[in-house]
Amino acid sequence: MGTKYTIKKIISLIKSELKSYYPIKEIDSFIFIILNHLLGYSRAQIHLKLEKAADENLIEQINFYINELKNYKPIQYIMGKTEFYDLLFQVNSGVLIPRPETEELVELIIKENQNHFNKILDIGTGSGCIAIALAKNLPKSYVYAVDNATDALALTRQNSKLNHVDIHISHLDILDHNHYFNESFDIIVSNPPYVTEKEKELMQPNVLNFEPQNALFVPDNNPLLYYRAIIDFSLKHLNKDGRLYLEVNENFGIETAMLLEEKNFHDIQLKKDINDKYRMLRCILK
Repeated sequence: MGTKYTIKKIISLIKSELKSYYPIKEIDSFIFIILNHLLGYSRAQIHLKLEKAADENLIEQINFYINELKNYKPIQYIMGKTEFYDLLFQVNSGVLIPRPETEELVELIIKENQNHFNKILDIGTGSGCIAIALAKNLPKSYVYAVDNATDALALTRQNSKLNHVDIHISHLDILDHNHYFNESFDIIVSNPPYVTEKEKELMQPNVLNFEPQNALFVPDNNPLLYYRAIIDFSLKHLNKDGRLYLEVNENFGIETAMLLEEKNFHDIQLKKDINDKYRMLRCILK
């Protein structure tokens, strides 16, 4: 079977097997990711090598990826890696897959702070994508990354080495009001859990069945749980005129902004993402 298969036939196989599971645009994306991962081909090279013969081992690997995708396992977890802000990150099922909306939050921070020396804290760092992207693009700054999951912190260490940046990584449970943390910062950023339980029914199986639920969901009766904790922490650990940047649930952006105003923050800006949804908040501590 292996010697009869070409790259062109592999592409047809993937499309045929997945057509009832995913939209064609998503399948096309899978095809590039898989062939790039297994063969190192660029999009142009894929088109140039359509008649190239594929060996038995490649077909076995392709079938493995097809079966995993049929179970709706995210392609990033299958590959064990993803890109974020033009950087490569290792990911696993213990951390969220970095999203394009979060890239926009990183872009905002870089744009507003690129000419300054800053001490930055990323709360709930997960894979370390925000902290590492900021360290890479704000080289004058010192970046700290904290999380309450030891596995996430281990992954952040791996990703910091992978991307050749030096960041300070430590354990912190933001919901534990008895935590000890003796640092202050010019910038605090967080993309905390903010999806309510009732929003589960709107989510795709590749998210619900594979991504860590403790990094996604908050109780319906307390949707601002993490924001309250982050804001209280920021009141103690932000320097004068320090900035707080948050990714937020589009349904609770105004409530979060009002909470910030109550807590002595000013110049509060609720910003839309590329999908025209209010997903970013930035503000300054008075």
